[in-house]
Amino acid sequence: MLSAGLCLETGGWKRERMIRLKKTVVMVGMMGAGKTAVGTALARQLGVQFLDSDEEIAKAADRTIAEIFERDGEAFFRLRESEVIARLLKGTPCILSTGGGAFLAEANRKLVHDVGVSVWLRADLDLLWQRVRHKTTRPLLRTPNPLETLRQLYERRLPLYAQADIPVDASAKYSVDDMARRVIDALKARPDVLEVV
Repeated sequence: MLSAGLCLETGGWKRERMIRLKKTVVMVGMMGAGKTAVGTALARQLGVQFLDSDEEIAKAADRTIAEIFERDGEAFFRLRESEVIARLLKGTPCILSTGGGAFLAEANRKLVHDVGVSVWLRADLDLLWQRVRHKTTRPLLRTPNPLETLRQLYERRLPLYAQADIPVDASAKYSVDDMARRVIDALKARPDVLEVV
């Protein structure tokens, strides 16, 4: 995949450079970290396809994620999630957004590390809560105290997200496009992932 969307400054002249994505970039992190929004902007800036593992699961099941959780349970959903991630990683390099729990499974972490590269959108609890508190599409937060549930999930998941290949700090002061550029800057340090041609 090639992109003509990025320019590099050289000697006072602006010269357009092509960028080639060599491995799938898997966006990981908590719900509300911005994996889908930033992943979509990142794919657009790199000129590659954006895929969302939750959307692919819902499409295959012909049900929403909430309906799958309710009818079949979380364990069933996690099995389907691992299958979908493995299938998508075998395809053309793209930007892949995963559900917040996908990176928790050791097999998923290993597969992503071996075949693609994981980018952790690292956001603090306050930012996450601001982004998810009014959403009704988060099955894990359908509890009497959703903030406390989010806090527990956050504390439990942090050490696993820390195993991601590349952390990129999220902040309310950055726009979605700013965050995508920050991810690209981090990926430039990985010539096995992103190649400027």
